Amino acid sequence: MTTPDVQWPRPAGPLVLREPSNTDLDKVLEWRNSPEVTRWLLRTEVEPEAFRKAWLDDDDPYDHSVVAVLGDEVIGTGALWITDAMGQSHVDDGPWRRSEAGLGYLLDPAHAGNGYATEIARALLDLAFGELGVHRVTAGCFADNIASWRIMEKLGMRREQHGVRDSWHAELGWIDGYTYAMLAEEWRAAR
Repeated sequence: MTTPDVQWPRPAGPLVLREPSNTDLDKVLEWRNSPEVTRWLLRTEVEPEAFRKAWLDDDDPYDHSVVAVLGDEVIGTGALWITDAMGQSHVDDGPWRRSEAGLGYLLDPAHAGNGYATEIARALLDLAFGELGVHRVTAGCFADNIASWRIMEKLGMRREQHGVRDSWHAELGWIDGYTYAMLAEEWRAAR
């Protein structure tokens, strides 16, 4: 679910981002649990019915999760979730309320290497800093997931944290993790 003031579908380069239908999620599930995809996810394999329910029954107005469509084919997903930033709690309606967003993206491996994940992330950053007016967006990945952190760097996000062996990976054991971020004024300056 998303807030009523955010309109879908919307363009993302050659892609269209939209809220998913049950049929769209069936298409995502064709590649979502493949080892190529799950290798770099925290939540690896998903049970199909629980996956559909989580997407279709989500009533959180601050969760902007979408599918990415190329022509008639669902080739990826994107997520933008709005949260409170760190702030002093004695200010009930402080500027830190709902001023930060998390960013995620996932792509069908058959479409990797074409810049589509970058387009998904760029469109969601535009939404975050434009229409939603957030102050800051963060994203994270395993350090060994080179494709993911290259997308963040290509978009101008800054690596703020390099956690040494802070991330558990089922195949690789304890490995490094990265956290990236960008501020609204940095996004505007780069436009």
